[in-house]
Amino acid sequence: MVVILNRAAGTAAQKPQETDESIRELFAARGATVQILHPDENCSLTEVARRAAAGAHEVVVVGGGDGTVSCVAGALAGSGKALGVLPLGTLNHFAKDLQLPLDLPTAVETIVRGRVGEVDVAEVNGRVFINNSSLGLYPHIVANREAQQVRLARGKWTAFAWATLRAFRRFPFLNLRIEMEGEQFARRTAFLFVGNNEYHFSGFNFGGRSRLDGGKLGLYLTHRTGRLGLFRLAVHALLGRIDQAKDFDSFSVEEATIESRHARLLVATDGEVTLMQTPLHYRLRPRALRVLVPRAEGGA
Repeated sequence: MVVILNRAAGTAAQKPQETDESIRELFAARGATVQILHPDENCSLTEVARRAAAGAHEVVVVGGGDGTVSCVAGALAGSGKALGVLPLGTLNHFAKDLQLPLDLPTAVETIVRGRVGEVDVAEVNGRVFINNSSLGLYPHIVANREAQQVRLARGKWTAFAWATLRAFRRFPFLNLRIEMEGEQFARRTAFLFVGNNEYHFSGFNFGGRSRLDGGKLGLYLTHRTGRLGLFRLAVHALLGRIDQAKDFDSFSVEEATIESRHARLLVATDGEVTLMQTPLHYRLRPRALRVLVPRAEGGA
């Protein structure tokens, strides 16, 4: 197998050499030999992923956070190769929603002994994402956080807090025209969130998915709301009553087109922010990604 390991991701960033050695030992103990590849300034993560997708290995393993997993998944989607996941990031949303093990030894066991499942991927203007994409507040927060980390050498979470305060102070609204399944409507919104499959916004299970092969995009947005309205929306979500919020819309669709008066918009996909040309075309690719998942109890 080939393992693409992002040294900058959570656990891997702390002791890179120890991580390489421990990963080799864990695979070797299960009878598998691995080649570990590291993206660097000479070969980007995207290029490493493309080469692995075009190579002879039937299984490509990725170690890193959701952004790293998403990049490799984008290269493998539709290729017939299977993706193995070593969840070495901070949040690991994809692994959690797919109910993959989060500890390294069990994750390796799943890759070597598991079965192949098929899950959906989504894309916006050709860019694949495995979790979600968003417009509005969140991409501005991420872009400002990254700028603070570079310019002011702030930690990730400190920079995120300051970026969030700044975004809410400026509160950028978007005037969007949305077309989906033959219908069109206009919205003035603080954010638009598109999920690869539907998300659950209820109680303290805020933002989880029960399945990744449902064949639908989950599209969510606010309208006619300001700062106070967003606070009320958060309260509704925590109380499990977001469906009762008058300023929140949710849709389940296979594709959607988003138009704006701006020629380009900041778009977040799995935590990575890109400036994209409008209109934005979102679509789902059903069961396009093969992933190694745990075998069911009893060996089924």
